[in-house]
Amino acid sequence: MESKGHLILLGYGDVGKSIVDTLYGSPFRFVVVDANEKVFENVDFEHLVGNGADEDILIAAGVKTASFVFVALNDDTNVIFATLISRNLNPELIIVARANSVKSIEKIYKAGADYVGSLSIVAGQMLAKMTANCMGKSSRIDEDIMLYEGIEIEKCRVDKGSPLDDRSIEELDLEGRIGCTIVGIERGKIVITAIKKQTTIRAGDIIAVVGSSKQILEFKEKYAD
Repeated sequence: MESKGHLILLGYGDVGKSIVDTLYGSPFRFVVVDANEKVFENVDFEHLVGNGADEDILIAAGVKTASFVFVALNDDTNVIFATLISRNLNPELIIVARANSVKSIEKIYKAGADYVGSLSIVAGQMLAKMTANCMGKSSRIDEDIMLYEGIEIEKCRVDKGSPLDDRSIEELDLEGRIGCTIVGIERGKIVITAIKKQTTIRAGDIIAVVGSSKQILEFKEKYAD
């Protein structure tokens, strides 16, 4: 399986480790960033020592060409800065962040995050499952996976003649019309995670759509049924 773009994980604590456990050994390239050099002792995956809220570190990790950034830092001020900088450097990113305090959720969204989880254990599971399913690791084609506080991921095969067929992300405007987001496309043996406005959906594609329970229901009623 081939993948376009790569994933950056900011923070190698409990949440970060759960994500790495899912990604390790997969064909999906990922880079882990943490300020504590000791956490990388005896690891053999790509990593970078530094503050994930530092612009130079984010650039060194390849944020400008990345598909996903998972922000799992322990300080919400750093989470906000890392999110803001990442969004400014790459407007096309999917950014998922862990909020250490519920009070910070709104601020993190305003900084540019696509999805925010507030409980470290559940958020780690959410991030790992989202990555796994966007990479096409699930054996089922159509599925709903409850991720976190009503956030779900729906996988849907696009048939010829579907309202999704031969339409660009910009034309569909699912975010504007419904509020959900296409985060991955399985096209044969290729998994596309660098989703841009000009990306066109084709018949035979399997798309991964993320949104609230209500948004996913509306998506299925309009596009998947």
